[in-house]
Amino acid sequence: MCPLVEIIRINHGEHGENRPFPPLSIALGFFDGVHIGHRAVISAAVEEAERRKCKSAVMTFHPSPKEVLGNRPEEVRYITTVDEKMEEIGKLGVDYLFLVSFTREFAQVLPEQFVDEYLVALNAKHVVAGFDFTYGKFGKGTMETMKEHARGRFTQTTVGKIAIGGEKISSTAIRRMIEAGEVEQVPVFLGRHFTMEGTVVHGEKRGRTIGFPTANIDVWEKYVLPKTGVYLVRMYIHNRWVNGICNIGRRPTFQGDHRLTIEVHLLDFHETIYGERVKLEWLKRVRDEEKFPSVDALVAQMRRDLQTAVDYFSGKESG
Repeated sequence: MCPLVEIIRINHGEHGENRPFPPLSIALGFFDGVHIGHRAVISAAVEEAERRKCKSAVMTFHPSPKEVLGNRPEEVRYITTVDEKMEEIGKLGVDYLFLVSFTREFAQVLPEQFVDEYLVALNAKHVVAGFDFTYGKFGKGTMETMKEHARGRFTQTTVGKIAIGGEKISSTAIRRMIEAGEVEQVPVFLGRHFTMEGTVVHGEKRGRTIGFPTANIDVWEKYVLPKTGVYLVRMYIHNRWVNGICNIGRRPTFQGDHRLTIEVHLLDFHETIYGERVKLEWLKRVRDEEKFPSVDALVAQMRRDLQTAVDYFSGKESG
């Protein structure tokens, strides 16, 4: 996290009245992924703060309203953990980051109450949000009603739809790309490659017996996951990026319970890393996961996959 950003966590009923804040230009949004569209909203708030010579802030929320209020909360998936989201926001030059806990009680707050208790109480003098931002009970507050609820106490900027190739940049579109395995396309919308953080855990160590030792990565269960298959990746470990090839899937060639696993074979890396926290960056999908007729056939394919990785990372890839 950028050390210049002060993080203030807010639970419903704690609206900041007991702490004075300087005049603020505040960006509002859920900001899962902190994609290019989100950055436009946050940048607009920072620029307005600079113009007014006041402080900039971001107000975001966690967890997703769909997880709290939806019929299928277990199906809600995220591009970033809340810590990753705060880290990405922290890189954008804001002074304050307000993290509001989204609860059923908070969901009952009326739109005008949200403005009074969550914006005016924090000394908002300007508010920036995307054109589709909603607030208050049932999402009845919109950027069109914000001016009425502000009652002259702050001004506002609405950032319009940002699209590439005719498609709106959105977290939903990015999740769809990831789930389809189109990780190579993600940076166009996200502004960077899709990453996930996790811990290296002990697996069955079967890879060692066939000449391809792998690091098994245990990740947050609410991440959106790439389509099963083989991918070119990088892993951040011991303060450096290491190239690798990853299989996400259920290992159909082997007998077992076929739980979904994420296994990474690192190139030119021979250190013991069990228990280490790592970051995995998804670069390109190579192929579908397959069930091979024999372990020898699997090993032969893995050697071809390894050569694909070597060519990619050495810049020799064709096409």
